[in-house]
Amino acid sequence: MKKRIEDLTVIENRQLAESFFVIKLSSSDGLPELEPGQFVQALVTESPATFLRRPLSVHDVNLKEGTLSLLVQIAGPGTERLSKLTAGEKLNLVYPLGNSFTLPAPGEKVLLTGGGCGMAPLLYLGRKISESGIQPHFALGFRNRSRILPHDEFRSLGPVYLSTEDGSEGTRGFVTDIPAFRDQHWDRVYCCGPEPMMKAVAALCRKREIFCEVSLENLMACGLGICLCCVVPTTSGNLCSCTDGPVFNVNDLKWQTSG
Repeated sequence: MKKRIEDLTVIENRQLAESFFVIKLSSSDGLPELEPGQFVQALVTESPATFLRRPLSVHDVNLKEGTLSLLVQIAGPGTERLSKLTAGEKLNLVYPLGNSFTLPAPGEKVLLTGGGCGMAPLLYLGRKISESGIQPHFALGFRNRSRILPHDEFRSLGPVYLSTEDGSEGTRGFVTDIPAFRDQHWDRVYCCGPEPMMKAVAALCRKREIFCEVSLENLMACGLGICLCCVVPTTSGNLCSCTDGPVFNVNDLKWQTSG
């Protein structure tokens, strides 16, 4: 897929919760076809401490409107600067990057699992699954009630199950403790979030022989497979998560198969 380097216009920069916000962007040339699971590399300007582009998952896409949304969590000066973007400003992106999730076959029952900012690629994935005629289910995990991100858009696509580590909302524990995840039949599970959570999800899926794909959140510099800082060990050797991923079948990851 051909890559673009393009200045997109900020339409909206909306805060969702403490440290989390969604940037909605538009392209004057129209957006290319974007697949769920792909990401962008965003250029951060006016931040002297930020030298590299920031990799951000594609959160949502509206091809008719020509808009692209990015879910971002403030984690340092680069994302802090992105949180200050206002309507009318430009954000330079290299996109679309990486591979994508494998969409389910007709009639399959699917669960999309995420933790915190790991929700980012799941909305667009859920939207594409819904457009294919399958209702997606979502299992979303958070630290506590105050960290829960708005999820009305997810609910518009299918049932949403919540967990919090302290039990202040939904199931106490992690997404793998949610009864719907643990007890119901699933043909496919998709996951993105902190690595310990993804490993736990993958282990449960492997035990129950459920197809499972995860989107890795490895550190990246170039996003093009040149710098090799995002290499991940797999059963096929060391692969770049920016070009060979970020989406992998858990059976191909050594951190899973060796566990």
